[in-house]
Amino acid sequence: MRKIILFVAALVLVVPTNAQFFNRLVDAAKQSAENAVQRQVEQKVEEGVEKIFNPETGEYEEVKRDEPQEVEEQAKPQKPQGWTCPKCGAQGQTGKFCTECGAKKPEAGNATPSPKKTLESSYAKSDFVPGDEIMFEDDLVGEQMGEFPSKWDLLEGNAEIASVDGKTVINLTDVSTEIMPLMKNPKNYLTEAFTLEFDFLGGSDEKSIYCAYIIHLKNIEGEDVATINLDGTASGWALTSWVTASGEQRENRSAAPAKEEEWNHVALSFNKRALKVYLNGNRIVNIPNCARPQYFTLQRSYWADHRNLMTNVRLCKGAVPLYNRLITDGKIITYAITFDIGKATIKPESMTEINRIAQLMKDNGDLKFEVQGHTDNTGTVAGNQKLSEQRAQAIVSKLVEMGIAANRLSAKGMGQSAPLADNSTDEGRAKNRRVEFVKK
Repeated sequence: MRKIILFVAALVLVVPTNAQFFNRLVDAAKQSAENAVQRQVEQKVEEGVEKIFNPETGEYEEVKRDEPQEVEEQAKPQKPQGWTCPKCGAQGQTGKFCTECGAKKPEAGNATPSPKKTLESSYAKSDFVPGDEIMFEDDLVGEQMGEFPSKWDLLEGNAEIASVDGKTVINLTDVSTEIMPLMKNPKNYLTEAFTLEFDFLGGSDEKSIYCAYIIHLKNIEGEDVATINLDGTASGWALTSWVTASGEQRENRSAAPAKEEEWNHVALSFNKRALKVYLNGNRIVNIPNCARPQYFTLQRSYWADHRNLMTNVRLCKGAVPLYNRLITDGKIITYAITFDIGKATIKPESMTEINRIAQLMKDNGDLKFEVQGHTDNTGTVAGNQKLSEQRAQAIVSKLVEMGIAANRLSAKGMGQSAPLADNSTDEGRAKNRRVEFVKK
């Protein structure tokens, strides 16, 4: 009993002392946390931050400018486990059959084709023929974040320059925002044959991130002769309305599944009265008889959710057949083979043109080409020279991969040494960034 009383007495003496000690620890920790927050604020101000558009939330987030690689790594998605369905592309499959479409798991040794190869194959089979003379192009190089895109005019709503995963984009921020390119004759510049292309970031049905675009083809009075409504999700569709050459109004709806939360490529061609639209190389609209438009606008649909992001808009006059160009000029000049900015990575949509070149060479066995890469004057002379050489070699390598004998091709980088147009204008620089196949 005496021992218990002594123990209780000791606790009475010790507990207040420990309470005071712990209170001091808490106060010290609180002060340390406040100091840490203050240091972070000071460091943020000292280093500077950049506002980056987050397509998941539809809001801008502050990111330190001097740590782009770290931000990119944090945003990088985890590699899915399991196998990828070769039929529908569903990832993370673990059983013998795909849970989405029921396709059987590929047998061992039959590797699932990579998305890039599948996309290249899709473009190679496409009958889209890109135009060969640029009328308008906007790759958004040099644009300022948060500002209205400098090559466009605003008809309704609001648009601004944003950055997503390092890519500069036009963000159509408001519902029904409508923009049109700045042209010398703003409502009368489309020829009887032209092509229009642009990229957009797909939405997600699962995450309720919707994006939808309307391409308006208008006559000189401002009336729509054709409208193409695109739902940018995997369950998407295209609703097309058009006026025939005789004035009859018609409408058609077709399936147009987009790649969710990935970049999709839209291509439109008009030839005298035939209107076709392609999504990632697949034709989704085929109108044989449409009235001729004079100009176009791009609009964010009223049913879109919190993001509509687009980039790489290009308008060209209709293409002349490759063989005709070769016979007339002794070479083929093309703007349809494009690359990532500052790199020699061929974009998948370029495979349409590369496939046409390959087929031309297969049909004419004695045909040999020197593949020339050309740049504008943006950057250094040495850098442009090296880049043009790498791009020309990348095209040669791709054609050899497609079955063209290596001794029928050679690569030459021209850099900025042979401009076709004035490098002081956007239009001139666009015409100077090209690939030439010169007959040997």
